[in-house]
Amino acid sequence: MSKTAVPDVNNEIYHRLGERWYTAQDDPVALLRAEGALRNPWMIGEIEQHHGNGVPVLDIGCGGGFLTNPLAAAGFQVSGIDQSAESLAVARNYDTTGTVKYAEGSAYDLPYPDASFDAVCAMDFLEHVDEPARVVAEAARVLRPGGTFFASTFNRNWLSWFIVIKGVEWFVKNTPPHMHVLHLFITPDELAKSCADNGLQVVRRRGMRPKVDGAFFKMLLTREVPTGLSFEFVESLVTGYLLVARKF
Repeated sequence: MSKTAVPDVNNEIYHRLGERWYTAQDDPVALLRAEGALRNPWMIGEIEQHHGNGVPVLDIGCGGGFLTNPLAAAGFQVSGIDQSAESLAVARNYDTTGTVKYAEGSAYDLPYPDASFDAVCAMDFLEHVDEPARVVAEAARVLRPGGTFFASTFNRNWLSWFIVIKGVEWFVKNTPPHMHVLHLFITPDELAKSCADNGLQVVRRRGMRPKVDGAFFKMLLTREVPTGLSFEFVESLVTGYLLVARKF
């Protein structure tokens, strides 16, 4: 009897979003915007505290610019790289500073010299590649000594499958098949090992989840993400989590 084929993650969806990156409520991309509303100010504060304002920052898998553009607005020297030319076009259109250096390229072979950045970010990206350890290695290579690596991804377990994969399919309109696949989710220990293997020491891990409030229940009823939906940091790393590491 043949084994059931393991599906590939569907990364083609990001080529087709266009303006919906910033406008759609009937699409899981609205969840990414809500996550960014929580993470971005916190990350900006962390970078400012440890490295100062205006330092060079790289966002790997930057998509439509949900992190890069706020970083630029906060005064950092920002570069963003993604394989989707269509997503990068949207990101450029929403860069109010006109300063972000966007590039089309692979996270496995970053087009930057060693020790180029004080901070490197990979938000909601590592679960979309087959070899996340290669991405971590490249992030470490382009980080300066003492630099900070930020990664946000999903833990691999049955609860993540139920909530992050099936829950979104059931309760958010226009969720495409295989937007996420469980075998590409990464446990916190696996990600910490990839960091350690590349000279990065984990200094912080934080869980994230939607706030269970009126906006959350409205999403369940309407299958659209209301503008009031928000995320919060939690101690548990059981589903989504954020990892912070520094280069030795």
